[in-house]
Amino acid sequence: MRLVWPLEGTSPRAAPERELDRDGLAELYAHPEGVLRVNFVASADGAVAVEGVSSGLEAPGDRTVFGLLRELADVILVGAGSVRAEGYRGARTSPGREARRRARGQSPVPPIAVVTTRGDLDPASPLFTDTAVAPLVLLTGATPDIVRSALAGAGAEVVDVGGDPGSTADAVVGALADRGLTRVLCEGGPALFGALLDAGRVDELCLSLAPQLEGGAAGRIVAGAGSGGPRPLHLASVVAHDDGLLLRYQVGGARP
Repeated sequence: MRLVWPLEGTSPRAAPERELDRDGLAELYAHPEGVLRVNFVASADGAVAVEGVSSGLEAPGDRTVFGLLRELADVILVGAGSVRAEGYRGARTSPGREARRRARGQSPVPPIAVVTTRGDLDPASPLFTDTAVAPLVLLTGATPDIVRSALAGAGAEVVDVGGDPGSTADAVVGALADRGLTRVLCEGGPALFGALLDAGRVDELCLSLAPQLEGGAAGRIVAGAGSGGPRPLHLASVVAHDDGLLLRYQVGGARP
């Protein structure tokens, strides 16, 4: 992978027009406390999925950055629809990853936090059965006790964050912060991204651009956002790998 922009390197490891090793990438993508980062992959014509899943979008270098962003985060936030469509499981780990996280004062493995209105998650799915740490299930609506019990019985920490629909995004982020999880990595889906964006909670967007044209009726990376008009993005870095581009933007505010 090669850092294309900014023109002035942020460090000797992250110098422009030079190959980035793992440490250089980690420095470039450093995740400060209190920052909510969203990560997506999209085709060159804006499609967010192929036949309903993001795995059909092949962006060179995306898997490397995907794993790194997870390693740097305190928690991985995702909507229930994405969990079901993508077959979510716990974050993959290794002794090296766990050691690096401990050195940063983080837990060895980041939990998956799922936002759901009805609690309609399968307790027998890999989210619960193939994970090193218990997932968080963030309930934003009325959920029957039998559903809560099933999720808790599968090992999840079940958290009520319901209330005024207009404050749901704030309540979700607040529930994570109450648990010391302030470096948040949101992996979608588009509706959750839109809700967080409308609430002014998104600080950074990491977008892997797949060198392919999808066409069809595939959605975009954000859905439902509308209040406040267009949001400006400020380019923070560009990494090139083969024919793909790995873009990092700051959302609103001052330029980086």
